[in-house]
Amino acid sequence: MAEGRKIVALVVAAGSGTRAGGGGVPKQYRNLGGKAVLAHAVDQLARAGADEIRVVIGLGQETLYAEAVGDRPLPPPILGGAERRISVLNGLEAIAKDGGADIVLIHDAARPFLYLDVWERVIAAVEDRALAVPALNTVDTTARGGETLGDPVDRSDLLRVQTPQGFRFDLILAAHRAWAGGEATDDAQIARAAGHEVAVVRGDPRLDKLTYEEDFARAEALLAALMVSRTGLGFDVHAFADGEELWLGGVRIAHDRGLKGHSDADVGLHAVTDAILGALGDGDIGTHFPPSDPQWRGAPSSRFVEHARALVEARGGRIDHVDLTLICEAPKIGPHRPAIRTRIAALLQVPEGRISIKATTTERLGFTGRGEGIAAQAVATLRVPEGE
Repeated sequence: MAEGRKIVALVVAAGSGTRAGGGGVPKQYRNLGGKAVLAHAVDQLARAGADEIRVVIGLGQETLYAEAVGDRPLPPPILGGAERRISVLNGLEAIAKDGGADIVLIHDAARPFLYLDVWERVIAAVEDRALAVPALNTVDTTARGGETLGDPVDRSDLLRVQTPQGFRFDLILAAHRAWAGGEATDDAQIARAAGHEVAVVRGDPRLDKLTYEEDFARAEALLAALMVSRTGLGFDVHAFADGEELWLGGVRIAHDRGLKGHSDADVGLHAVTDAILGALGDGDIGTHFPPSDPQWRGAPSSRFVEHARALVEARGGRIDHVDLTLICEAPKIGPHRPAIRTRIAALLQVPEGRISIKATTTERLGFTGRGEGIAAQAVATLRVPEGE
């Protein structure tokens, strides 16, 4: 980008298409690899270098949008219209009202995979020729037809046009304002109708739009191929104390003593939290929930586990397995093992088959052997996108 230029990415997420299934949820809000398709698109644009990201949503999608973007630092969404063209124009007008831009990249929310090389090619072409789109050559035989096959079409000069489409902001805003041709298939069509030449740069097959259920299966496979496995280890210990409740693995257990700690002292959930944070390379439980902070006094440790899970999801990762070992002479863990497993699986939102609960003693050696407290060790295996 030339020095001092402002690049705004405009994400069009106002559609209501459900051809991909998803139980009636528009495809841009469907879960893909732990987060919404829209969130993938926004994160990729942010990594590529957009100075600002604006999102256009449909009427009634406010809750879906808020859940999809979470706490990402985005301006308020822009309300779209009944047609894509109107949604884009509403977005461009909002950008203009807020000070405009030098370059705008208009991107479909249903294209979650944007790679830096495509971004750089589009930006370079816009700086050189004012308007540019990524596209791919058509390699399959192309023919007319409906229920029966018709005549083949010469594919030598056919292109599959993708997004993000890049434009000098003033040119595409003026072209949209002047458009009078009904619905348009994309913004390059509107630019060409205004008399502008649109440059073509090489796109990427991974940029294809998600439309049908099989597209989501392909996207999940692509995400899996791009993920790396990480393992974290968590360890915690708490001493017994009179007058305290005993919580282990998110389950209250009847016992003559509980564990002493700033929160509810659930040694099992503390170890699980630290294991997940360790796999993420994101500090430890004390970093996120300092014992010096009074708001965590007596807090349920389930909140710590849910926080760690949310961090995994925010990075587009997934939890593959958690193995927790509780170390104590008493109480006996065996009778409570199924309930603990069920509770931890629910907190992490994974099947119970991905959770292992074990118990052991130290043969009456050390502080646990003397019945002075309980220790816990946990191992968490995650997959996160490469580079996270």
